[in-house]
Amino acid sequence: MSFSLGIDTGGTFTDAVLLNAAREVVAASKSLTTRFDLAQGIAASLDGLPQDLLAQVDLVSLSTTLTTNSVVEGKGAPVCALLVGYDAQQIKTSGLGDLLGLDAIESLAGGHDAAGLALCALDEAACRAAIARHVGRVSAFAISATFAVRNPAHENQLRAWVQQHCDTPVTCGHELASSLGAPRRALTAALNARMISHVKTLIDSVQRTLAARHIDAPLMLVKGDGSLINVHSALQRPVSTVLSGPAASVLGACALSGLDNAIVADMGGTTTDIAVVRGGLPALSFDGAMVGNWRPMIEAVKVYAIGLGGDSEVRLQGGEGLTIGPRRVLPLSLLVHQHPKFLAVLQRQQSESPHASQMRFAQALSADSAHLSRLNDSELRAWERLCQGPVDLEAANMDDRDLARAIARLERKGLAIYTGFTPSDAAHVLGMSTHWSQEAALCAARIWARQMRHLYGLGKWPLGDAQAPARDVVAKVTETICNKLIEAGLNDAGQMNENSAGKVAALLTSMALARHSAALAPQPIAAGSVPAPAPSIPKPDTATAPIPTDLNEIPWQTLAAPQRSAAMPAQPVFALQFAPDMPLVGVGAPAASYYPAVARGLGVRLVVPPHAEVANAVGAVLGQVAQRVHITVTQPVRGTFKVFTPDGPQDFRGLDAAIAQARSLAAQEAHARALAAGAVDAQVVFSQEDNQVNNDIDGNVFFEATVTATAWGLPRRKVFRA
Repeated sequence: MSFSLGIDTGGTFTDAVLLNAAREVVAASKSLTTRFDLAQGIAASLDGLPQDLLAQVDLVSLSTTLTTNSVVEGKGAPVCALLVGYDAQQIKTSGLGDLLGLDAIESLAGGHDAAGLALCALDEAACRAAIARHVGRVSAFAISATFAVRNPAHENQLRAWVQQHCDTPVTCGHELASSLGAPRRALTAALNARMISHVKTLIDSVQRTLAARHIDAPLMLVKGDGSLINVHSALQRPVSTVLSGPAASVLGACALSGLDNAIVADMGGTTTDIAVVRGGLPALSFDGAMVGNWRPMIEAVKVYAIGLGGDSEVRLQGGEGLTIGPRRVLPLSLLVHQHPKFLAVLQRQQSESPHASQMRFAQALSADSAHLSRLNDSELRAWERLCQGPVDLEAANMDDRDLARAIARLERKGLAIYTGFTPSDAAHVLGMSTHWSQEAALCAARIWARQMRHLYGLGKWPLGDAQAPARDVVAKVTETICNKLIEAGLNDAGQMNENSAGKVAALLTSMALARHSAALAPQPIAAGSVPAPAPSIPKPDTATAPIPTDLNEIPWQTLAAPQRSAAMPAQPVFALQFAPDMPLVGVGAPAASYYPAVARGLGVRLVVPPHAEVANAVGAVLGQVAQRVHITVTQPVRGTFKVFTPDGPQDFRGLDAAIAQARSLAAQEAHARALAAGAVDAQVVFSQEDNQVNNDIDGNVFFEATVTATAWGLPRRKVFRA
């Protein structure tokens, strides 16, 4: 008997599950993610599984939200972007200045045109000088040249020069994306470069933990499209693991719920991810998925990832009032759970005059070697102090201002994390969660409420009341999730762009929640109990009954309505309703706390399946290996067809010959990539997207075609010998 081991490393929790050959959950375990040393959290999760069964594991698969979180939060390792042929406007459009800082960008002459012809030769001396300025100061290089997807010669040459200077990893844009759009391709290359060190740290941690338990099964990672790749391929293209966690959660949610059509919502510590599933498969985004404020060119499950989770900071946003996220902080209930001595500090601060440093502590988060090598003396001292344990910033601001300022710089670099009041704390105040320190959550709610009132003029909560501000925070979380569910539905309909969908969703959310406001009050959950499901909407029998328009609707037969008194609310003209056969499937650790209120607010049927809290780890072992290769064919001049290959453009006199060459090259490359990514064998299927017109004068005119070869197969497993 053999088992599959699924591991999911998130921003807050690390989960592990064992599945048997029938894909049934045999055992599951959850532990806190230890960002400073990921191996500790992974080991704790594996220790919670039956140890005798671990010896029978033939496949290990890993999903993670760490890459998604880094994009949403704007955190990552320092990298250098070498941009070839870009003008100032293209660099601005790319967003790399905001992502990396202008000092991390080197603009070089060169690049190609749309036909793949070089605009000018690379200046070797200038290129080598640009590389030398960053050697030893960055964790990776990102290279992007204009029209490199039509001719990658300049990107390949620059990579060779970087490799002659140092052994720092290099990412080339043409290997990550095949579409035109130089600014977004540069962004994708930069994001990929920033993630290399994070993914390597994660893989190393998993491999060490598996080796210590003598588990030598193949290790795979989930890509953003739900398919699997081995660790070697993941290190070459770590950006493909953006949305790894959300993709795994969608697969896991469908498997655990048994539903083929649903809206899947996964709430974790840092993000909430929403996807629409039909026929058992989530839709894929081939134009790049929206992750936070960025849209890298990655093929991924079409999800709506927002910076809202149990650990999101509750704060005041100028002009918007109460806002949650996208910055992740350490919940104070968790801090005191791990370090009980800080409870006395919070208890004292409850009775003191409010100021911004209250309930603010700092803790070491991750030890990125490239970041650490660039720290000055005061930052190194602060780092060494954080490695000894959390620092009380109120005390530091009074006793050692240089330490407090240095810690602030470490937090901006992603090396440290602050504490703050979070939805997880609010849930502990209201009894919706009970696994961390409720007393710390109560203190934090009172301190936070006084800060909001006296420092920012927000809220009218009674002095010393922790319940009222916590209810407002939970209500804000509910409203935000409802808003994004409606926005996802509008986007799914394809009738409006993202900006328009966001504005309409906000209006519809306020209407929907106003209608169901009585059902939105947070409900405490007794320890070990399962929350009652939201009211379900029965599928109507159209032959015998009218289709209901709302859960609270008065039957149509009641035509003679009584005279409405001044106290009765006006009957609304519109009533928002989700499709009855598209229930909401809630997964993730906070699902049982928040989604019942969301479902009541929107009047949608809720399904929280068994093992919903570890759905990502379940989905991690359900995918197959899949690799896609796209090759473009154009007709720049009538009668001449160009095939843009990885080695440069090739010319053909006939369209059929050009398409045949594109199919052949794409199939070879896709098949080779699938085997290299860990498939036992691979089948290849083709698709083709044509751009051509047919008119009475010119007849059928071909402009362009994109040939796609997809190679897929089962992942390689360990073979046990008798």
